[in-house]
Amino acid sequence: MNTNSFSQLGVPAGIVSALTRAGIDTPFPIQVDTLPDTLAGKDVLGRGKTGSGKTLAFCIPLVARLSGELSGGARRRGRPLGLVLAPTRELATQITTAMRPLAEAMNLRVTTIFGGVSQTRQVQALRDGVEIVVATPGRLEDLMKQGLLHLDAIEITVLDEADHMADLGFLPVVTKILHATPPSGQRLLFSATLDNGVNKLVDRFLHNEVMHAVDEENSPVVQMTHHVFETPSVEAKKDLVHALASGTGRRILFMRTKHHAKKLAKALTQAGIPSVDLHGNLSQPARDRNLAAFSDGSVKVLVATDVAARGVHVDNVDLVIHVDPPMEHKAYLHRSGRTARAGAQGDVITLCLPTQKGDLASLLRKAGITVTPRAASATSPEVVALIGDVAPYVKPAPVEHHQHGGGSRNRGTSTGANAQRKRSRRADGARPTQDSARKTARPPRASSGQPSTSARRSHQRTR
Repeated sequence: MNTNSFSQLGVPAGIVSALTRAGIDTPFPIQVDTLPDTLAGKDVLGRGKTGSGKTLAFCIPLVARLSGELSGGARRRGRPLGLVLAPTRELATQITTAMRPLAEAMNLRVTTIFGGVSQTRQVQALRDGVEIVVATPGRLEDLMKQGLLHLDAIEITVLDEADHMADLGFLPVVTKILHATPPSGQRLLFSATLDNGVNKLVDRFLHNEVMHAVDEENSPVVQMTHHVFETPSVEAKKDLVHALASGTGRRILFMRTKHHAKKLAKALTQAGIPSVDLHGNLSQPARDRNLAAFSDGSVKVLVATDVAARGVHVDNVDLVIHVDPPMEHKAYLHRSGRTARAGAQGDVITLCLPTQKGDLASLLRKAGITVTPRAASATSPEVVALIGDVAPYVKPAPVEHHQHGGGSRNRGTSTGANAQRKRSRRADGARPTQDSARKTARPPRASSGQPSTSARRSHQRTR
């Protein structure tokens, strides 16, 4: 059978038209492989690399089947027909964004349920009657306990990022939710990696499942180029981070902790490189606002923890930078998957201090990544090439004294002035000198953030 179109795969005409309006005409391999089985109502276990098209691979059959023989008649309060579970709020939101045009074309309603915001609108949507719920497990369980949501009418359940949903932290509540759905319903599990945790869910909840894997497990995206840059000190690393963040294209910088993500975003902004942060300590409105600024291009740098590794689907991310290498290889693959999406090209950079060489080598080996580490600085030719065109310096907003104390304004001014001088020289074709790198170095105990004492003294001497 020719499977060069969605129609030839059995996708209903209304959904095909919605896909066409979105500029999606040709199915990706994971969609070609899975749609015949998912549209036929079979349980499916799908593995595909990040950015391979998994979201549409389950959105299409979910909408198609629920708009057909499984439609269930009139909408029922608090009793949806389809359920998608996702590990993060951002991922739940973006799944809903991808699914809604398809659902509307077939006269279905979709709502998103997650924590961190008032439940009022979510409850009202359930009372109005929706066919499909996209949810994070915690808030979903809360609404179930309150008697506001019932899963006894669920016909199709989807677990996206199934490997993460099978982690110990999620597993009890995910198990409870799946138990609340009818055992006769269709179950679809999709992920970039499938491990033993997923197998437990498969053995317990899937029946005669069909597995589709469009790549080798842990395989990197072909269009993704990996780099490991070794830096001799924390000071040199900081200068390299600022240089890599200074380009005109979108880039995501990953940190291990919420504190350092917030600190680095603030430091970059004060250095004239507008940046936003994304981590678990932010309120949902702040997370939405920061992600929107990054998505619409008004801010080109996102500094994030692993909360963004599975929930940021933004096109044209040129660079993913592991400022702090992750703890394990699956996190590396998911972080890296924020670039080179949907067939586009992208670069992944990992920064490595001398004490991290052994752990990083082991991590890359498990991830199936072959790359030769090389010593690099902010002025190395390969770094300059990855930076590309340097964005204009953006003067940071004044820092309020009552928020940060009397010294904050001077620190911001010093960092911004040094960055402006360096960026101006780079734009003129000259590279920053080692002296300028030393002037902007921070104390060794900080992994990112404010300029060092030497930088402030240098600034004071030159005023």
